[in-house]
Amino acid sequence: MHNKVREPLFHIVKRDTLPWYRAWGIRALAIVLALLLCALITTLCTHLNPLKVFATMFSGAFGTPRKMWILGQNLAILLCISLAVTPAFKMRFWNIGAEGQVLAGGLAAAACMICLGDKVPNGLLIVLIVLSGIAAGAVWAGIPAIFKAKWNTNETLFTLMMNYVATQIVAYFIIIWESPKGSGQVGIINQSTEAGWLPQIGSYKYLLTILVVAVLTVLVHIYLKYSKHGYEISVVGESERTARYVGIKVGKVIVRTMLLSGALCGLVGMFRVYGAEHLFRDSISRDYYFEGLMVAMIARYQPLAVVFLSLFFAALKIGAQGMELAAGVPNQIYLIIQTVVIFLMAAESGLFGALQNRVRKGKEAEKHA
Repeated sequence: MHNKVREPLFHIVKRDTLPWYRAWGIRALAIVLALLLCALITTLCTHLNPLKVFATMFSGAFGTPRKMWILGQNLAILLCISLAVTPAFKMRFWNIGAEGQVLAGGLAAAACMICLGDKVPNGLLIVLIVLSGIAAGAVWAGIPAIFKAKWNTNETLFTLMMNYVATQIVAYFIIIWESPKGSGQVGIINQSTEAGWLPQIGSYKYLLTILVVAVLTVLVHIYLKYSKHGYEISVVGESERTARYVGIKVGKVIVRTMLLSGALCGLVGMFRVYGAEHLFRDSISRDYYFEGLMVAMIARYQPLAVVFLSLFFAALKIGAQGMELAAGVPNQIYLIIQTVVIFLMAAESGLFGALQNRVRKGKEAEKHA
C-alpha cells in the first residue's frame, strides 16, 4: 500500500525567463487585442467605420512632415519623462512626483528667462537656464529621497504631495509674472528679444530637443545595464536586505538615483519653457505625466522598450487630435482608447507569468521523463 504524497501548500521556484522574441510577441498580442477592443468601442460610440477612424488617426500623426516633427517633439518629451522615472521604478522607489519635478525645472527656467533676460549675455543665460532647470528638478526629487533613506517614509505619498506643493508655487508665480495683467497666464517669454530661447538647428524647430533626448536614451540604457550604479539599482530593487548584506549603501543609492530622476524631469520642464513654445503654465507636465509613468511601468523599466512604447502613445495622442479635426470624432475618444490599451498591456504581465509557469512545468516534466 502506497502512502499518498501530499502537495505542499506553498511551492517557491526561481522564475524562468522567456526568450525576448516570445516576450515581445506577447506584448504585441496585447496591443493587437487592445486595438480590436478599441475598434469595437469606437464603433459603438461614434457609429463610424473603425478602420477609417484608425486611418485618420495614423494620418494625423504621420500624414505630413510638419505632423511628424510635432510627433517627434511630443515623443521626446514623453520619452524623457519615462526615462526619468525608469531608474527610480527599477529600484522600486515609486516616484509619482514627476509632475512636480517637471514644474520645478520649468519654474527655474522661467525665472532665469524673466529675471535675467536683459541682464546677462544670451550664451550665459542659456547655460544658467539649463543648469537651474536640472538642479531644481533634482532638488525637488531629492527631498522625498532623503526622507525615505533616513526615516523610511512612504515615497508614493510623499512624492505625490510634492506635486501639489509645486503646483501651488507655480500658480503663485504665474500670478506675479502674468502677462497681460489679469489674464492669469504668462504669455510668450521674451518675445521681443528672444533672450534664452532654445537655439534652432537650421529650419527645424524641434530638432535639438529630439537629439538631446536621443542621446539621453542611450546614456540611460548604458547606465542601467553596464555601470556599477545600475547594478546597485537592480540589487536594491530586488531586495534591500540583500543589498545591505553585500555592502551596498541603500540610502546613498536611493538619494543618488532620485537626484538623477529629478534632474531628467527638470530637463523636461526646462525644455517645455525655453524650448519651442516659450510659455510657462501649470500644465507643462500634465499633458505627459500620466503617460510617462505608464510607459515606464509597462516597459518593465527597460530604456529601449520605453522608446517604442513612447512612440506608440505619442502617435496615439497626436493622431487623436488630427482625428477630431478630420473625422469629427471627439478627442475624448483618445482617452478611452488609451485606457483600454494601458489596461490590456498591464494585464499582459499576467499572461506573461502564466506562460513562464508553463515553461517551468514543461522543463520539470522533461527532467522527470
